[in-house]
Amino acid sequence: MFLRNCWYVAGWGHHFSENVLVARTMLGEPIVLYRKEDGGVAALEDRCCHRLAPLSKGRIEGDDLRCMYHGLKFAASGQCVEIPGQIVVPPHARVRAYPVVEQDCWVWVWMGEPDLADPALIPDARGHGHPEWWMQTGQLAYEANYQLINDNLLDLSHLSYVHENTLGRNSMSWGNSKPQVGRIERGLRIARWVVNNPAPKYLDQPKGMLTDMWASYDYMVPGVFLLATQSFPPGTAAACGMQAPSAEPLFRSTTSQAVTPITERQTIYYYSGCLPKSYATEESSRQQLAVFEKAFAEDNAMIEAQQRVIDHTPQPTMLGTRSDNALNQFRRLMAGLIEAERPQPSVEQHLSAAE
Repeated sequence: MFLRNCWYVAGWGHHFSENVLVARTMLGEPIVLYRKEDGGVAALEDRCCHRLAPLSKGRIEGDDLRCMYHGLKFAASGQCVEIPGQIVVPPHARVRAYPVVEQDCWVWVWMGEPDLADPALIPDARGHGHPEWWMQTGQLAYEANYQLINDNLLDLSHLSYVHENTLGRNSMSWGNSKPQVGRIERGLRIARWVVNNPAPKYLDQPKGMLTDMWASYDYMVPGVFLLATQSFPPGTAAACGMQAPSAEPLFRSTTSQAVTPITERQTIYYYSGCLPKSYATEESSRQQLAVFEKAFAEDNAMIEAQQRVIDHTPQPTMLGTRSDNALNQFRRLMAGLIEAERPQPSVEQHLSAAE
């Protein structure tokens, strides 16, 4: 089950070059994307309406896309504008066109009703493309349902276990921390103090340095993770009464991540790592991403193994714990939005069912 009236990340902006067709599958739908002459990105159904050949095997002609099976040409609107060998192009000769917005170095595609595509619903990524921040990017494919990846990002207590030697930094600080979870528009805000957390090795900090880290993130529909961390001297968390800090941190970082379903059992995961240029070097930024990628490979191995167990478990059930609070709330939020998209029965159908 997918939420369709929503923006999904189709890739990083640098994935879409001039005169290059990019094939994607999103929510089970084949899509082809390409840059137009003005630099904007167009997205069409990757299936010619003539003989159902993939348009991603076609050719870009200005802002149009020509199918290279029998030559039908389509505008970025999806309307067929030329059929070789005949003068009249029937108005129903068209393919679906998807609204596209390029923002914060991501290309977003609206997968639902085009008239509902509001760019204001696109979450603002943290630090992407900012001239005062180093930024590194990546992506990872999963053989797993997207909701399992959402669950993983909504309960960061797993950092002390899955990522014991990477993001967990051989500490129980994440596992012992208690998050504050609150509802925001189309998402959740989750914040916690991670007390006596070892400083990351990729920053030039004294060996063995401990900090109190304030980690706050928004988790937005359909699966967008926007995290900012601030690190302070030990004792800061207690001095703040375990509430949000107001002082200037020793150092900070951000990461924005997006979960995009390909099918019910395949997902693509886009992620960034951003560090301020005021105290971090570009090499530090690269080292941070290397740590992220090692950690995300650990997530991948765990979640794909979890998916295999689920697939081979008749009527699988999961024991609930207190740490599931955020992921349960988000699942309910998504389920409610998906249910709201279902066609409502007509009065006639209600009467028929009553009979």
